[in-house]
Amino acid sequence: MALKEFSAQVEEGRGGKDGKPSVGPVYRNLLSKNEYPPLDRDVTTSWDLFSLSAKKYAGNKMLGWRRFVDGKVGPYVWKTYQEVYDEVLKISSALQASGAEAGCRVGIYGSNCPQWIVAMEACSARSFVCVPLYDTIGPRAVNYIIDHAEIDFVFVQDKKVKELLNPDCTSAQRLKAIVCFTSLTEEEKDRAAQMGIKSYSWEEYLCMGKENPSEIFPPQSFNICTIMYTSGTSGDPKGVVILHETVAAFVRGMDLFMEQFEDKMTPDDVYLSFLPLAHVLDRMIEEYFFRNGASVGYYHGDLNALRDDLMELKPTCLAGVPRVFEKIQEGIKKALQELSPLRRQIFDALYRYKLGWMNRGYKQKYASPLADLLAFRKVKARLGGRLRLVICGGASLSTEVEEFLRVTCCAFVIQGYGLTESCGPATMGFPDEMCMLGTVGAAAVYNELCLEEVPEMGYDPLGNPPCGEICLRGKTLFSGYYKNPELTRESMKDGWFHTGDIGEILPNGVIKIIDRKKNLIKLSQGEYIALEYLENVYNNTPIVEDIWIYGDSCKSTLVAVVVLHEENTKSWAYLNGHMGSFTELCSLHQLQKFVLSELKITAERNKLKGFEQIKGVILECCVFDIERDLVTATLKKKRNKLVSHYRLEIDELYQKLAEGRA
Repeated sequence: MALKEFSAQVEEGRGGKDGKPSVGPVYRNLLSKNEYPPLDRDVTTSWDLFSLSAKKYAGNKMLGWRRFVDGKVGPYVWKTYQEVYDEVLKISSALQASGAEAGCRVGIYGSNCPQWIVAMEACSARSFVCVPLYDTIGPRAVNYIIDHAEIDFVFVQDKKVKELLNPDCTSAQRLKAIVCFTSLTEEEKDRAAQMGIKSYSWEEYLCMGKENPSEIFPPQSFNICTIMYTSGTSGDPKGVVILHETVAAFVRGMDLFMEQFEDKMTPDDVYLSFLPLAHVLDRMIEEYFFRNGASVGYYHGDLNALRDDLMELKPTCLAGVPRVFEKIQEGIKKALQELSPLRRQIFDALYRYKLGWMNRGYKQKYASPLADLLAFRKVKARLGGRLRLVICGGASLSTEVEEFLRVTCCAFVIQGYGLTESCGPATMGFPDEMCMLGTVGAAAVYNELCLEEVPEMGYDPLGNPPCGEICLRGKTLFSGYYKNPELTRESMKDGWFHTGDIGEILPNGVIKIIDRKKNLIKLSQGEYIALEYLENVYNNTPIVEDIWIYGDSCKSTLVAVVVLHEENTKSWAYLNGHMGSFTELCSLHQLQKFVLSELKITAERNKLKGFEQIKGVILECCVFDIERDLVTATLKKKRNKLVSHYRLEIDELYQKLAEGRA
């Protein structure tokens, strides 16, 4: 069988000259092989996307949420496109009545909810610039963003008002007004008044808009749509400037991409939104759903009870980061362990049977209807029963988890790759193509992609296989970092955005993420270490739930903080006669030795070099979390924060290693 191509080479690669690195061939989506398809003339801004759908799909359900009744979460209630549109006009009129002018920066601070979207669309209606205040990166970052973006007005969730008016949030004093998603307490109103800030409940602001109606002032394509601050893994957040035409191009590209497939997007589709709206992936998915008159339902605020929202909403589309899908797999596998040995064997046999037919090229829904009926429809039922598309972004999903979901959840499972700077996915996987397992697909319709040599890491885009730093250009790239021309010039070279991620191009033109350029360190003996690559390798150790690897340029060895897999740790303890809580087990020296031996087995199995092997471990029972500021909203490790958090333990561990006590 001939190898199916998913990308078109439009320029040849070239070797480096005058000290410049080598550059690989330029790849495009097959739909853009000769030139980019024309953009939609009627949709050139984010406002066009929403306002045209509000007219076309006026009676359709648009935004859904769950009300709390007597302390318990109730069923979903909905606003139609027309109802949302009317509310947007009132809020935008109230902003103008409050003194907001075109180009004014408006912050939105809070968890996903209908008010978030109404405030966002109100900004678009009058050419204001929407600036999300990240709900998960803490008051210090919020303080920085308000000051850096020169925000005048903030829409804020009731739970976040206290943080916004905190004396530590000194930049809040520049605000002209805050509008709460619900209502403010008397104490909060008094505090705002003392700071010279006008404060309004949502209903009060709606009334102000109703009493002061005014014409909208829609943006033009070249106007700024949003300044989206990335949480980053070190330093202050970066303000990514995204224009209206960039959002429109992304949505048009998704339209063209989806037209290639049998299963089309329809107004009946429903998306469960729980990734932060301040994060580009969720924002762009919602923009695309609004474009098609479909529905978006918001989770009720508790990620640990997400399954309850799945069962209530019954979504057709679900997007998440790898950890979400790892937990789904763990939940399914745990349920399997409760079955009789015979039923587990039947499940495994059906799994292998369906996987075999999928690997032969059959679409997942035709690979084995019998297996779906006997086993996998129950998995689908656990996810609401109507799911037909699962999207993973934020980081690479392991091949094992992706395969498991493709076989068992009776839905398309695709990965994409992108950054805030690329306005969402710059590459997308294709549904039902098993050769894309473990990859992030091919270049998106309005993007081009190439690899650049990273000589210090041994990555060569002209080698076999071609590997290097992923560089992007096209119509869905950001226009620059806000107030940071130096960083913009550093990341944009010769018209290409340098992502810092290392990719490998497979023979069929799809890309696989294999490393991160910035996570490169040099040990004292002069050897380079790719930390993220090693973490991905060691994460496959059964006793490991998560791992952070640390290396010091003054030391010759690597150490790690290992978050233990609770169930597997307790199994080890039972077999070795140890009692006590999970926390108590983590302090056992015998468990440390066992973990090191397991990591060594993983290292040898993956043929890691001696200097890539971990020589000492710190055992942790708690996952790296946002609350301790150890990971970003997309669960990427904040390495500088992890160093600070574990500094004492790391120093003590290195001391023990030097003395031969570890």
